[in-house]
Amino acid sequence: MNNNGKIAIVTGAFGFAGANLTEHLLDYGYKVYAVGRKGSSHNDRFAESEYLRKVLVDMEDYDKICEHIDDSDLCGAKAIALFHLSWGGQRDDFDTQRRNIDGSLLLLDSARSIKEKCLKSKNMDVSVRAVGIGSQAEYGVKDELITEDLSLEPFSAYGSCKAATYYLMQSKARILGIDFVWGRIFSLIGKYEPSGRMLPDVARKLSQGESVSLSSCEQFWDYLDAGDAADAIIALFERGRSGEAYNIANGAYDRLKSFVVRVAKCVGADENLINYGGRANPFVSLAVSCDKIKKDTGWEPKVSFEESVRFYR
Repeated sequence: MNNNGKIAIVTGAFGFAGANLTEHLLDYGYKVYAVGRKGSSHNDRFAESEYLRKVLVDMEDYDKICEHIDDSDLCGAKAIALFHLSWGGQRDDFDTQRRNIDGSLLLLDSARSIKEKCLKSKNMDVSVRAVGIGSQAEYGVKDELITEDLSLEPFSAYGSCKAATYYLMQSKARILGIDFVWGRIFSLIGKYEPSGRMLPDVARKLSQGESVSLSSCEQFWDYLDAGDAADAIIALFERGRSGEAYNIANGAYDRLKSFVVRVAKCVGADENLINYGGRANPFVSLAVSCDKIKKDTGWEPKVSFEESVRFYR
């Protein structure tokens, strides 16, 4: 048992956002149960230790996660966090997206089992909170500053199922008596970012002297370092208001073209290699406010865009 008595159960612990979260939790003295999908190529990102245990289960078994948590940890815990980041399927793979909802709800059954186990062990003062992670895709297309009080109007199966998961987890957590907070991630960059995403591919091609063809890149965008996002997610567990949803973003939004030019400068590439085309369709523009998370938790982003881009070199 580690000294601060904080236990973190992280689903999707070996993915892009999850791996950054896992690292930061370990740095802050949490004991982490890292939940990963069986057979994932990323499961070797972390080695097991006194403070990190791997739990390899698929989403349909998330109601059994409690069985993998040591009783001694539950008996001595002061706070237990269930961070839900796992999600599978392509954006319009309706069947898989719907299964993500089911797995998310099963995780709350484990949260209830964990709470009951703590009470049976006479650990009456432990706090148990679930933090679900959603996406900017829940908002859909907006032509105004994106704040948490805007209506959710997703246009993809992914965004629709994320939004449905938010509402369903919020309702089920209330019925089960589990504290619940929801965070909506916008665009992350940095450590563990997979290839195939826009900025890493642009950086790679430009650094090799290759030309790139993009849309007009006139929409607003917001990039946040994945390490800063990890700190934001931890802040939601520790200081977020139960039942609330929060944007997880930088707040320093700009035209996408501006970010592309900054990437070119970071890798020392000729900007003339960048070819801009027509307007993106759908035209998703992310002018986002993160005032709410800053006000409620005190969290602030710390890592500059250029520091994040160093992982592309």
